[in-house]
Amino acid sequence: MCLRRHHVSGPHNTGCRLIVAAHQQAYRSHRDEACLSVLGRLTMHLIQLNHECLLHLFSFLDKDSRKSLSSTCHQLREVFLDPCLWTLLHFSSPCQLTRDNFVLGPSLRFLTVCWYSSRVLQVCNIEDWLKSSFQKDICSKHENLVSTFLAHVCHMCPNLLWLTLAGCGHITDQDVISLLQSCRKLRCLHLENCVRITDRSLEGVAAHGASLEEVKVDFCRNITQAGLRAVREKRPDIQLSAERSADMIPDSKPEERLPLRRTLQKVLLFS
Repeated sequence: MCLRRHHVSGPHNTGCRLIVAAHQQAYRSHRDEACLSVLGRLTMHLIQLNHECLLHLFSFLDKDSRKSLSSTCHQLREVFLDPCLWTLLHFSSPCQLTRDNFVLGPSLRFLTVCWYSSRVLQVCNIEDWLKSSFQKDICSKHENLVSTFLAHVCHMCPNLLWLTLAGCGHITDQDVISLLQSCRKLRCLHLENCVRITDRSLEGVAAHGASLEEVKVDFCRNITQAGLRAVREKRPDIQLSAERSADMIPDSKPEERLPLRRTLQKVLLFS
């Protein structure tokens, strides 16, 4: 006997496949809805985190990102304004000191203002009496920025431990002394290429830096060997270094150079 295989007709076979596909789609949709329901119950919005967790998350962001995130809601704004968030601040130019993307407060421990720019060498570091009108005009736009900022630090950051100022050609001895008088817990003071700093700042270190452990005055041309010796004698407990500072040519006013010029003229006349 010959057995014949019975084949399902084409239209009937297609209909079965459509029915199976529809059941599978319905099952997947039901399953996805169930998963989303579970995930919805498990998902936590950012503002549902407590204040301490938000502070920790903010600590990984830079100043601009913190400012942008704080503008989204009142709760994140409170985190941004919390002084505990701002234990460390770094600025790479004086113009950054005027922005509103940071907060000064008693929690600040480490502060750095470093301006590594050709303008510092070509304009700011030139003696005032040698500057042209154009150079003076350039300096007038920023010469008080760092000093004003340090005055705010004196009033608002009494627990500062570490201060680095580099390329700040317009800060004065009084800025440093005022900060030493206000921030009594300061341990490390690093000054680099600050041309207006003189031995008077070193005198302030010896008189007011009770907690200081390390002082660097590198490439500060108006620091002298006599000033360095005086600090080492009065405060031998301070680790003091001055790379190239006491070996550089200090500033001198025009009237101070006149006797030297006359002396050289006499030497040339009688030689």
